[in-house]
Amino acid sequence: MSQQAYEKTLQEFTRFANIPGFRKGKVPRQVLIQRFGSTRIKATVVEDLIQSSLQKAIEQEEIAVIGSPNLKSSFDELVEQFRPGAAMTFSAAVDVVPEIVLKQYKDLQVQAEEFTYDPERVDKVLEDYRKRSATLVPVEERPAQQGDVATVDFAGRLTGELESEPEDGGEDEATESESNEIPGGSAEDFEIELSEGRFIPGFVDGIIGMQLGETKEVAVTFPEDYPQPDLAGKPAVFTITVKELKERELPELDDDFAQEVSEFETLAELRESLESRFQKEAEQKTKESKQQALLDQLLEQLEADLPETLIRREVDQAVTQTAMQFSQQGMDIRKTFTQEVVAMLREQARPEALIRLKRTLALGEIAKQESIEVSADEVQAKVEELLTEYGGQEDIDPDRLREVVQEDLLREKILDWLEVNNTVELVPEGSLTPVGEPDSEEAVGVEMIEESESVTPLIEPETTPSTMDTIEVAARPVEDEAVEPDLGAATEEAAVVVEEAESAAATSETLPEQPSQSAQPGSSTKSGKPESKKAKK
Repeated sequence: MSQQAYEKTLQEFTRFANIPGFRKGKVPRQVLIQRFGSTRIKATVVEDLIQSSLQKAIEQEEIAVIGSPNLKSSFDELVEQFRPGAAMTFSAAVDVVPEIVLKQYKDLQVQAEEFTYDPERVDKVLEDYRKRSATLVPVEERPAQQGDVATVDFAGRLTGELESEPEDGGEDEATESESNEIPGGSAEDFEIELSEGRFIPGFVDGIIGMQLGETKEVAVTFPEDYPQPDLAGKPAVFTITVKELKERELPELDDDFAQEVSEFETLAELRESLESRFQKEAEQKTKESKQQALLDQLLEQLEADLPETLIRREVDQAVTQTAMQFSQQGMDIRKTFTQEVVAMLREQARPEALIRLKRTLALGEIAKQESIEVSADEVQAKVEELLTEYGGQEDIDPDRLREVVQEDLLREKILDWLEVNNTVELVPEGSLTPVGEPDSEEAVGVEMIEESESVTPLIEPETTPSTMDTIEVAARPVEDEAVEPDLGAATEEAAVVVEEAESAAATSETLPEQPSQSAQPGSSTKSGKPESKKAKK
């Protein structure tokens, strides 16, 4: 076998070699060996033998391989020891599909939170819509009060130790006053809504009660957790002048209002729509709570030795998705996603990736054991439904859509089976986890035309959050993959960027990956990217 491989490689070199004085395919063997070197030719032969031998061994033993085989023997030693016609022995490792053991997945006892519909939420949302649709009316005859919108000038300075009185006064006093000024702590014609929680404590309270045209000094203390460490916990004084006051004039809650803020003709129809949406939302949250409780219990019942290749693949997918999202937002990910950033994202994504991977394997094992499948007709019906919903979008990848639909339908079937074959005790919302903030009205889905309302902190940090901070927040993998138009180039570029960063980091690894197949003169015969640590001979 080694003799045949050697002869085949020499023929390939002869066919493609371009040596002055000889036609292609007519170069004598000795001239060829002298020109390219015996070591280079043998390296190509060894590479071909490794590739072909591994493939035959994997097929013969029916090994379910994950990723690429990993050469354990020294490639250089194999080349040095190679002799045409002599047997060649080498060692390689491959990751294999892990053996999944679910100790129990039937008759489980779990608890899940039950989410109930709160009728008061409809009134709250309608009141929020009224505030957003309110007209600002100037105020002149009364002082500022809670809920007003004030236009002010303000200038802040730190007090306490920094503002001790100088002995000589004069210019020193002026200089020290300037040194106590808060960077970014002053503004003119600044519009502020007099509501609690929008600014540092004490600032809004100091304005309430002020008359139009009045100037006042307001003492405040920056919170201990203020974003700027040099201001956190520090006392300060703001000199504030009220230049304009306005109050909100709310529209009547009637049919005209409903038509203005939604697609409905009457207020009753708008209320009914909100009630229906909130009831469905509560039901969906309860369903997801039950599913999550069952999935969490499944993870405790799962026993599986996960190969590193499988984990890395899941982590790669999460990091690539993050890069893709940033690319869609216009960020130059080739500059942002450096080797260090990708390494950081990998570390952050790994715990969640492990959980998702274990969950997927557990659900797959249940589908296998219980013969749960999705028919082609079910997939086609859902695909047609989604295509109708997305109507007219030409950038949808139908194959990817079908793949996602099949995965989602199968997952839903398995979860439904789990719910039927296990016991889920519903407990009141907040019994198992702290009650979070109520969902914003954005989840309601009522079609509205409204102005975006921005909340500006009193003092912006001089520097914007770093890319690292931004990525850290955004690098949380999405649990369920939504059906989206094909992202094409963005996805490809994100994957390439992550792969390049990984390749750059690979130089610090020690185990070489199996060489890429090549028989062309001048091609590379060795690579250094690691893949596996689980050996299979």
